[in-house]
Amino acid sequence: MAASTTAPSEAQHTNAHIDPAAQVSDAGFVPVQTRSERPHSFDPADFGSPTGREVNWKHTPVAKLSSLFEVAATAEGVSYLFRSGDQYVAAPLPAGTAPRGEVFLAEDVTAAVAWQGATDALHIRIPREEEVAEPILVSVEGLGAQLRADAHIVIEALEHSSATVVLQHTGAAQYSQNVEIIVRDGAALTVISLQQWQDEAVHASAHQARVDADATLKHFVISFGGGVVRVNPSVELAGAGSEGYLYGLSYADAGQHLESQVYLHHKGPHTKGDVLYKGALQGESAHSVWIGDVLIGADATGTDSYEANRNLVLTEGARADSIPNLEIETGDILGAGHASATGRFDDEQLFYLQARGISEEEARRLVVLGFLTDIVQRLGIPELESELLAAIETELSEVSA
Repeated sequence: MAASTTAPSEAQHTNAHIDPAAQVSDAGFVPVQTRSERPHSFDPADFGSPTGREVNWKHTPVAKLSSLFEVAATAEGVSYLFRSGDQYVAAPLPAGTAPRGEVFLAEDVTAAVAWQGATDALHIRIPREEEVAEPILVSVEGLGAQLRADAHIVIEALEHSSATVVLQHTGAAQYSQNVEIIVRDGAALTVISLQQWQDEAVHASAHQARVDADATLKHFVISFGGGVVRVNPSVELAGAGSEGYLYGLSYADAGQHLESQVYLHHKGPHTKGDVLYKGALQGESAHSVWIGDVLIGADATGTDSYEANRNLVLTEGARADSIPNLEIETGDILGAGHASATGRFDDEQLFYLQARGISEEEARRLVVLGFLTDIVQRLGIPELESELLAAIETELSEVSA
């Protein structure tokens, strides 16, 4: 079992009690509602076990995640295999060793558990000015539905480098994970988190990134498999001229819960952000959750930002929760907005296709493919795009079966 550890600057960020929404019964106590106001701690005890009443847990089946509320006794639940790019693996990072903790601040109990449980963090480091042509592909395989594991992964792109890192999750496990992303001045980094777990898997992950001056981060969360999958990305556009593109794709089947709580913080001037998450749902009790928070800070002049979430409900009994939020602390911006829509098939699109001799079943397939491939085609990896399109076709065949 890993010993309790402390972040390098933990004393600056720890608050006495974390989730105030659980204490709304206390007279005069106002729960934290905005993402920017949430306190942080690296000690799981400061959070306690969520009850489902907390603002950041109220859409989550907390009972199914309860195994992730304590540090794993062993780290045997998953294995890691670099299918390409292992030359970019640097020395492991114990807590207190830079750059681990340079960006990451745990904001819920599963993130604090992963911090404490990961004795050594995996460190992927792209050297200064190096352009990595082939994706760095990390296979994270679950070794058993009842096995636990905690992880902290640091992905660091040094100045003026470029690379794509893919984290591909398969098998089954009970897995708490942190991914800390640092994009230094002028770098261009793409991070793809692909969840293709078996149905028994439980996965809670916190991705936190900082993007420095004139740097760009493209971040993808793609969730097809798993019983409960909660991947929450947080991106700070810290440097002048930095850009962040946050994309997501989910396909929830019967009994699945797929969730992402997205936070984009425009901190530096002249930053650009685009958030687009799309989801499809089919089957009884299929559930997706998307909560999008954008904060345009007081110094983020010249900001251009937009966030949107679109969901397509394919069958009865499926449910999509979609909540966009926008905070603006300066009026000197180029533009900002948000949108959310959840619905069934577009009758006009179906009519148009059927009027041209296409069967209703094929028309529905084409509409769903057109809806979801928008995200797939942004990946820029032909092999992965083909794999995901095939997975979507498989899902659609089950709808019509």
